[in-house]
Formats: sequence, C-alpha cells, structure tokens
Amino acid sequence: MLAASATLAAAALIPITAHAASPDASSWTLDRLMSTLGQKKSGHATFVETKYLSIATEPVTSSGELVFTAPDHLEKRTDSPKAEDLVIDGDKLTIARNGHRYTLALTQYPELSAFIDSIRATLAGNRFALEQVYKVVVTGAGDDWTLTLTPLDARMLKSISTITLTGTRDLLHTVEIQQADGDHSLMRLQNDTAN
Repeated sequence: MLAASATLAAAALIPITAHAASPDASSWTLDRLMSTLGQKKSGHATFVETKYLSIATEPVTSSGELVFTAPDHLEKRTDSPKAEDLVIDGDKLTIARNGHRYTLALTQYPELSAFIDSIRATLAGNRFALEQVYKVVVTGAGDDWTLTLTPLDARMLKSISTITLTGTRDLLHTVEIQQADGDHSLMRLQNDTAN
C-alpha cells in the first residue's frame, strides 16, 4: 500500500508552466525552484511508470494520467495494464480498483501522511514544510535541475531511501523512487503545456 501511495504522491509533482524569466545557474536555488513550481495551482500530465521489483522477473510498466489541483487534490489514473484510480483529497486517500472503492484517513498513517504533505509543500513552494520531512538537495540549473529528497524520519527510511525528481524550469520530466529494499520505480512524464 505504501509503495503505491508513495508513487502517487511523488508522481503528483505535475508540470507547472509559469514562463518564468531565465535565471543563470548561480541563481537557481531551492527557493527559486520552489517558487517556480508553486506558481500555478493546477496541472496535468500523462505518465509511463516502470517498476523494478525483486519479486518480478521483468519490469512492470503502467501508464495513465496525473492531475493536481491546489491546495490538496492529487490524482493518479492508471489506464494500463489495469485500471486503477488513486485520489488524495485533504486527509483522505481513495483507491478504486476492480469495481471496489477504499478510503483511508491519512491521519491513521503518519508516515504516508508526512510523505504526501511534503509533496504538497513542494507544489505550494513551501520550502520550510518540505525540509521538515526531507533532507533536500538541488543540483543543476534552471534548464536541467535535479531535486533529491532523503527522508529524515527513520520509519520512513525503512520504506523509501530517496526520491529524485528532474526537470526543466517549471516542467517535471522524471520521478524516481528508490525503496529501502532495493526495488525502485521510474516515472516519465509527458507535460500538458496547454494548462
């Protein structure tokens, strides 16, 4: 459950198209990145996600779309290979699959809640809230940046080692989640710049 939900949350860092001025490499800081990503309050992208699992002989690939609406609505709609919807609204996670719908209160899952809230903090450009949950490192410049998040909480580290996001200015291109057990996933996003 945590891996699927964590993927939803990380993947929800959807492209934001704000058409910011072109900063040089020396001015591309965490504050600049947070400001750029937090400018638009909604976004949409299609995705292809590949999961590398120790229990599978071949990588598992899925595809679908992601939707974000500020301040706290995230959706991951998987179309292939099986339909599944993961929706986060406020403090509720709703999972719809195989004709069934399940709703969880995030307050009952503090590690998952902290993970999701940190993603929301990124979308909102809230550096302070992000740094409450992760060690945050930004490298590169506006045209080619990498944001690496390492959980500070020991319980969360038992599930997720790092989350690495790459992008160009206000567009997110990839989200990679490295799990503590060695499994990992890579999500590639096709940005909908019409938003």
